[in-house]
Amino acid sequence: MTDPVIRALSASDAHLFDVLPDPLGAREAHRRTRFRPDWKRVALRGGEVVARGAWWGGPEDSEPVNINWFDVAEGEEEAGAELLRSAPWQVELEINLPGSWREEDDLRAGAETRFAAARAAGYELLVERFLYRWTPDLGLPERPGRLRFGAEPDDTVFFDALRLIHSATLDAHALRAIEEGGLDQAAREELDFFHWCPSPREWWQTAHTPEGNLAGIHIPAHNPSGPTIGFIGVVPQQRGHGYAYDLLAECTHFLVEQGAEFVSGATDCGNFPMAANFARAGFPVVRERVNFHPPGRSA
Repeated sequence: MTDPVIRALSASDAHLFDVLPDPLGAREAHRRTRFRPDWKRVALRGGEVVARGAWWGGPEDSEPVNINWFDVAEGEEEAGAELLRSAPWQVELEINLPGSWREEDDLRAGAETRFAAARAAGYELLVERFLYRWTPDLGLPERPGRLRFGAEPDDTVFFDALRLIHSATLDAHALRAIEEGGLDQAAREELDFFHWCPSPREWWQTAHTPEGNLAGIHIPAHNPSGPTIGFIGVVPQQRGHGYAYDLLAECTHFLVEQGAEFVSGATDCGNFPMAANFARAGFPVVRERVNFHPPGRSA
C-alpha cells in the first residue's frame, strides 16, 4: 500500500474536500459553519481522498481554534492520523456525531474509525457532549420568577463568580484548565471565550436571590453559527434550589427577545443535572460531540 499524500487545499481545489462520503451527517451539522479553504486538508491514497479535516476559527482569528470536521474512510485510520499529525496547528478535535451513533452499527463503526485515527495521532479523549437545539415550535420554557436578573459591566464580578462556580464543577474543559493553571485559568478561559463571541458584552447577566445574594450568572451569546447558551453557572452556596433551570430559561427568553429563531446549547454527557435542566426546558438533543485534546496537553 502506498503512503498517503497529505494535501492542504486552496480555493481552486477546495472541491476535493467534498468527494468523501458523509455517513455521519457532518455536512448538515455544519450547514451554517464557514470554513476557510486554506484551513482544509485531505489525505489521498492512489489519488483518492481517504481522510479529510477542516480546521475552524472565527472571522478575525489568525489561526484555527479547533478541528470540527474530521472524516476517515474505513480502514484508513493511519491516513487520518497522518493528516492530524502533519497539520501546522495542534488544537482540540471535535468529532460531531448523530445522536443515535451508539445504537446503529454502521454509525458506531464510522465513529470508532475516527476515534482510532485520533488516538493514533496522539490525541486523547477529553469528554463526550450532548448538543441541543431549541426552536420556537417547542415553546418557551417557563420563567420561575425566583431570581432577579441584571446586566453587570464589571468583568471582575464575572471572573470572581466563575472562580466560585468552577471550584466545584462537572465540566471537563474547566477541570482541564484547573489542572493546568488553577481556578484563575479556568475563569480566564471562560471570559476569553465570552469576549471572543460576536454578541454584545451588555448581554452578560448576573442573577440574585430576592435577598440580594448572588445565585449565578448566565451568558446569552452568538457564536459564528448563531445564538447559543454561552454559559450557565450557579455558585456553590446557592446550589440545591434548581436555579440552573431558572438561568437557562432566562437565557433562552433573552435570546428570543433579541430575535433568535433558534437557540443551541451543549453540556457534558456526564453532567446529569444540567442535562436534566435542558430536557426540562424543552431542548432536544440533536447531535453529540466527542472532544479530543491534542498531543502535549494534560487531560
